[in-house]
Amino acid sequence: MKNAPSAETCAAFARDGAVVLRGLFADHVAALRAGVAANLAAPGPHAAENTVDGEAGRFFDDYVNWHRIPAFEAAARDPRIAGAAAALMASDRVQLFHDHVLVKEPGTSRPTPWHQDGPYYFVCGRQTVSFWVPLDPVEEATLRLVAGSHLWDKPVLPTRWLSEEAFFPGDYRPVPDPDAEGMTVLEWPMAPGDAVAFSFDTLHGARGNEARSRRRAFSLRFVGDDARVVARPGATSPPFPGHGMAPGDRLREDWFPTVWPVPVAKTANG
Repeated sequence: MKNAPSAETCAAFARDGAVVLRGLFADHVAALRAGVAANLAAPGPHAAENTVDGEAGRFFDDYVNWHRIPAFEAAARDPRIAGAAAALMASDRVQLFHDHVLVKEPGTSRPTPWHQDGPYYFVCGRQTVSFWVPLDPVEEATLRLVAGSHLWDKPVLPTRWLSEEAFFPGDYRPVPDPDAEGMTVLEWPMAPGDAVAFSFDTLHGARGNEARSRRRAFSLRFVGDDARVVARPGATSPPFPGHGMAPGDRLREDWFPTVWPVPVAKTANG
């Protein structure tokens, strides 16, 4: 595969839980910007506004819109992107889990809180990867990730972003303050179309957007060979109501399509 992640990059991903891939989504930036505009104009059922009354700016997010926004599905099915996911996960097979849009308007002081994605999901496994892709240049409002946190022996408490209440009960590690605790935080200035790749279990967050321009980010989440459905003590995020799967199942392919290996198109003769 052309421009596949190098062996060194894959090793860094396994070690740190996060790497930057320059220009991976460069061919999709214009289409994704249009897709985000369509998403903002017509939010889906999971859309959220992540600021409180009287707080400056706007922090919008929404997910699971690839079915209705063609640019999102096109990026997920791009062989270069899906193949990069396969290489990083060391997986023979890649399924799309979901897409995610996050927009911080200028002057939005609210940060994205520190969290791991995995504890919110009904799927678990070591072979997972998210791509976080800025559609605007970012310096201060880029993604921040704690190196090696995907290997911690206990997951971090999932919380609700505004109230900071626990999303689920359970035996979790308290949400840390990586800066105060001297953890190694990875972050990169990024151009539109660059991508940070990180494990579902990597602790991450982002500062507010104090710049004079908006910060649009698009994310794709993929799972690999060892991903299985897991039971949670409540509705997950995303919830995927009525999915009909049981703990231990692979994700159903009619809801979570296989994008690698690239499916072979069927002809009229089969």
